[in-house]
Amino acid sequence: MNERAMNLTGALRRGSVKKNVAAIHVSGKLTLLQRKLSNVLLLNAYDNLMTRPSHRIDARTLCMMIGYNSNDMETLKQALRSLAETLAEWDMLDEKGKQEWGVSALLSYARLRGGVCEYAYSPALAEKLHDPKVFALINLNIQKRFSSGHALALYENCYRFVRTGSTGWWSIDLFRRLMGVDGSAYYENYKHLNAKIIKPAVAEVNSNSNIIVTPETRKEGRAVVEIRFRIKENPQLAMFDIDDQEGVRKSPTYARLVELGASDRLARQWIAEHGEGYVGQKLDYVSAQKGVESPVRYLSVALKDDFTPEPAPVTVSPEMRAAVQLLVQDRAEADDRAEAQRRARDADRRWRATRIDRVREIAESRNPTQRDADRRMFLSRLEDELGRSDFVRHGWASALNAREIMAFWEDMVPGIFEDVDDRQG
Repeated sequence: MNERAMNLTGALRRGSVKKNVAAIHVSGKLTLLQRKLSNVLLLNAYDNLMTRPSHRIDARTLCMMIGYNSNDMETLKQALRSLAETLAEWDMLDEKGKQEWGVSALLSYARLRGGVCEYAYSPALAEKLHDPKVFALINLNIQKRFSSGHALALYENCYRFVRTGSTGWWSIDLFRRLMGVDGSAYYENYKHLNAKIIKPAVAEVNSNSNIIVTPETRKEGRAVVEIRFRIKENPQLAMFDIDDQEGVRKSPTYARLVELGASDRLARQWIAEHGEGYVGQKLDYVSAQKGVESPVRYLSVALKDDFTPEPAPVTVSPEMRAAVQLLVQDRAEADDRAEAQRRARDADRRWRATRIDRVREIAESRNPTQRDADRRMFLSRLEDELGRSDFVRHGWASALNAREIMAFWEDMVPGIFEDVDDRQG
């Protein structure tokens, strides 16, 4: 049995987090990892935001939910540090209808001790995060599908408008801020912004989430000054939207889950994610077990790890042969999907290698004084000792610092990767 999966309790088993409109608007500069971390921490704390001054979560469980190596505490420390250094700003009406502006760090503090992550929000920010009138529901199962921080930022900022069908018009300056590129001179050029940020983010949102977004722009003369996104539900991924499935409550599987002790939301989430047939099978399995102290927790692990009873000896019938053939077909399809994922990873590695080759080409073309200055300037930006050591050993070929290296050279030489990316695409 997966021990860490058994540790997912309380709000963590909800599978979705209500994300405050103000928090979404100010988190654009977060990386993909930091954005996912922020959502999981809020999900873990949500039920007790107004009653507890601090919140706790097992560090390895936290790593697992975000989707990276559970032993990589240094990366977790860096991500937590970034959240504590990032400001949340809101400008909205209070409960009396008066305009209220405020600013706060996303986390007031965080610490790791004894394998546990403890953290807190400022009282003012906790109040805003808990306000039900300004929430958009962010589903963590969808969050896991994103590989780009810009795409996840676009999804979070668009999803709360799904009922109205449009974000409304945003100035290009505000949109750059939401995407976290407002400090880059390169992205002041709309052509670069569209090619490197908007188009890739839209494509990822449309292929990986429960909404489809379409950008529209307004111009003054030849300059694009405003942008909005038309939004509609993605029928192919609507299964992730667990808040619109009232009919599920009438199903026998839902009734069995509630009788077992599952909450309304958890029951609907499991049925949406796994299907009634699969959930029903695991219910049968759990019901047949003796001495189970927490049936709901046991069922959670059975669903995740696909617990099945030991098969009894049977005579192979034509129906059984057909079932086996279907299983073989399913396995073949799974292998095909795995192969497609492998090819995608290989393509990503080739893309990174090509970009690093371009960096080395540009770096080596500079004179010795410039090369030395470049290295010193980059080293001064690295706070992680492990990253600094790896750069000292491997220079611009440092795989550990690949993301930082590419960002550094994009700032140094705007458009450095434009023709490389065009060839790769």
